Amino acid sequence: MTGSFRRRGLQAAALVLGLLLAGCMGLSGEDGPAAEQLAMAAPQGKVDPAEVAVAEREHPKIVAAFGGTYEDREAELMIAGVVSRLVAASPEPWRSYRVTILNSPAVNAFALPGGYVYVTRGLLALASDTAEMAAVISHEMAHVTARHAFLRAQKAEAAAVASQAVQDVVQDPAVQRVALASTQVSLARFSQIQELEADRIGIATLAKAGFDPFGSPRFLTSMSRLAAWKNGLPEDDTGSIDFLSSHPSTPERLAQAREVAKATGVTDGEVDRDGYLTRIDGIMYGDDPVEGYVRGRQFLHAKLGFAFQVPEGFLIDNTSKAVLATNADGVAMRFDGANVPAGGDLVSYLNSGWVNGLDASSVRTVSIAGLPAAVASAAARGFTYRIAVIRFNEQAFRFLFATRGDVPTLDSTFTATVASFRSLSEAEKTSLAPLRIRVVTVGAGDTAETLTRRMVPMDRGIILFRALNGLAANEEPRPGTRVKIIVDR
Repeated sequence: MTGSFRRRGLQAAALVLGLLLAGCMGLSGEDGPAAEQLAMAAPQGKVDPAEVAVAEREHPKIVAAFGGTYEDREAELMIAGVVSRLVAASPEPWRSYRVTILNSPAVNAFALPGGYVYVTRGLLALASDTAEMAAVISHEMAHVTARHAFLRAQKAEAAAVASQAVQDVVQDPAVQRVALASTQVSLARFSQIQELEADRIGIATLAKAGFDPFGSPRFLTSMSRLAAWKNGLPEDDTGSIDFLSSHPSTPERLAQAREVAKATGVTDGEVDRDGYLTRIDGIMYGDDPVEGYVRGRQFLHAKLGFAFQVPEGFLIDNTSKAVLATNADGVAMRFDGANVPAGGDLVSYLNSGWVNGLDASSVRTVSIAGLPAAVASAAARGFTYRIAVIRFNEQAFRFLFATRGDVPTLDSTFTATVASFRSLSEAEKTSLAPLRIRVVTVGAGDTAETLTRRMVPMDRGIILFRALNGLAANEEPRPGTRVKIIVDR
């Protein structure tokens, strides 16, 4: 969550439940020298100017949305070399590509028409060797050469026209819902087919470029294990599959990726684990300081000077717009800035109309950690809400809790979280530092458990350690090999 909040009045349901997941693999706001260093020179004659125009228009928006570019000279040079090899082996070796590292902890990669490819530093931290990282970029290049973005846009436009036609002609709401659901499934499956096609093209290009084609299934496996850690699932449990996801199920992709990699016949492709680990040693992991820090169940913001803690069982997701958290009971939380002028009345803000289904009798003033605050309840569209607004220094912040129906723990989790809001001491502000990946050599007596103890404390840290290092459930690192750990110094 950024230091300067964009203040806007939104519907309560959208505020609490609007989680956005972007990209193909998932998982400074100005373009600087780092991104420019990654531009691959190539003849431009065969590039569609319309594609380039789209990319140039959208590029600044993407960079801003993902926290700016991440500048790391070693990583930049490594990616530049990989892209050069992949371009030469791709179906369109005349095409130019521009790869940008985004300053985001999310594991994500995606492409725009015109050869703009994006990878996050979170993705670089998860990959364990050069072949895995090359597999991601090759996959995104395949989206470009296969013109997937344009094809998807055409499909979406046709679906929109068909949906509108149904709504205009058919008056039965039940029939409309069935037709719209069918269109949604069709679009999702169309995107899934594109992902599988990009995997096939990307793995073939990866092998032709001399990299280990099995880097693709290795990275997909690490992604599923990281998702299991983040979602509180057992190791190697990818959970239930949402067919309407824009990406195919991990088991489906993994099965195909292994088959395609095997079919290349390449068994001695370059892996380069040690070289890759050397280049990402020290890369930032997790939140950028400007967004605040998540430490276990706590969120701490040194620049703004406050902290709060969510109850046991909640998982925190810090985004550039808000801090989000959910638990297994179906309670969702959003914390962000409130559009209250300096000196403005907090009760008036709650009554100003931005809360759907507000219970006017529930609005009241309270004191939270000695700070002026106001709380309220609401119910709308099957959801129950609890809301708190707190004035802190010259700004106001709000907690929004929501759940579908009546969940007994809603009030207790809301009360406990809001009551934990506090000022940070100067010592706490000074002690906060970003997390980083450090590469260490496994000693003779080291195990996954002992190496996890060397990391900053994290819930189910051993599962995260194994996911970061490509280890299966209960697998131990081999002495003499190098592994990644997460530290704050």
